[in-house]
Amino acid sequence: MKPIDYLIIGGGIIGVNMALHLKRRNPGASICVVDKEPQLGLHGSGRNSGVVHSGFYYTSNSLKARFTRDGNIAMKNYIRDRKIPLNECGKLVVAKDESELSTLDELLQRGHANGVDLVKITEKDAQEIEPRVKTCQYALWSPNTATANPVPVLDSFKKDAEELGIEFHCSEPFVRCEGNRVWTKSLEFDAGYVVNAAGLYADQVAHSFGFGKNYAILPFKGLYLKSNEPVGSFKTNIYPVPNLKNPFLGVHVTVTVDGHHKIGPTAIPAFWREQYKGMENFDFGEFFQTASLGTQLMLKADFDFRRLACEELRKYNRAHLVELSQELATGLEPSTLKKWGPSGIRAQLLNLEKKSLEMDFVFEGNTKSFHVLNAVSPGWTCSIPFTNYMVDEMEKMQSNKLRKAGKE
Repeated sequence: MKPIDYLIIGGGIIGVNMALHLKRRNPGASICVVDKEPQLGLHGSGRNSGVVHSGFYYTSNSLKARFTRDGNIAMKNYIRDRKIPLNECGKLVVAKDESELSTLDELLQRGHANGVDLVKITEKDAQEIEPRVKTCQYALWSPNTATANPVPVLDSFKKDAEELGIEFHCSEPFVRCEGNRVWTKSLEFDAGYVVNAAGLYADQVAHSFGFGKNYAILPFKGLYLKSNEPVGSFKTNIYPVPNLKNPFLGVHVTVTVDGHHKIGPTAIPAFWREQYKGMENFDFGEFFQTASLGTQLMLKADFDFRRLACEELRKYNRAHLVELSQELATGLEPSTLKKWGPSGIRAQLLNLEKKSLEMDFVFEGNTKSFHVLNAVSPGWTCSIPFTNYMVDEMEKMQSNKLRKAGKE
């Protein structure tokens, strides 16, 4: 048995940053991060698009709005300081037709309310930024959006943590707990405090501790088509006007950190949590649970899940995905978009009572454990300030416990 002050379950971008903030506030504390994989970043933290978002999609009262704006600055500064490649290429949001102009204006208002640098420009101005762009009358220009490779960024955070004395144990999946005694595959911990940042399995870990009973993770599969056009064929990211009722941003053109581009992603309902390729990682229990949740959503969801699922499943067809991208820019042809990139799985939180997808970050906890239940996109962008905020919340819980004990 290993006594430890803080045990972090999950070594993604959220878990590692939680560990860093805790160690910097409590230098003498013993902190250990366990991850079920042989190395970090094999799921959401290493498979995301690498876009450093600026924060104009979200309502001003949301955690996402606050931490995307601050996270954009913090993440870019971190990447620059560590001499990691960063492509500060910006982003255009374009309208397909006049019916989308009102939503474009709504995004502009949200951006201004969130303190984000966002400008409404004419079609001509948009084409000066990106000659290949297509839009109806206007577009939004976000100069602070950037792209990076998330893998070396996570590796750098891990190195920072190790230099502070934080321990990492890979290939150690969470198995069970009794209170704050936690068993992984081959280790046993007596933890003073447990932080659950388990991503795709955060709901299951939370349930073991008695939290998140009203939630379940619903996986969505994201695929991109990689272009074989030369470097620099696109100068900026191009996004469509999204459906603000859903947490997905639609098919877009992403300029990667090395200057290439890709189109996507999909948001296809996955049938098990790690359905990256074919029948790889198939789990019958997860398949049954996901199918059951999908059926419930078909019948009772507070949004049109049937339509969403059908629209997304069509994107498995390469020609259809290319056709959607052609609404954004000229010269996107099937002949240059033949190769699928690595897939990713979005660990989207489902509210079981409301039958709705959670749009904002969600966490629960007490004086013994803390559970990050929903930290999906733009969780990578938000990771530095969001995890700092969650450590604040953990400390408030501890302070409230001490105050109550003093009164008693």
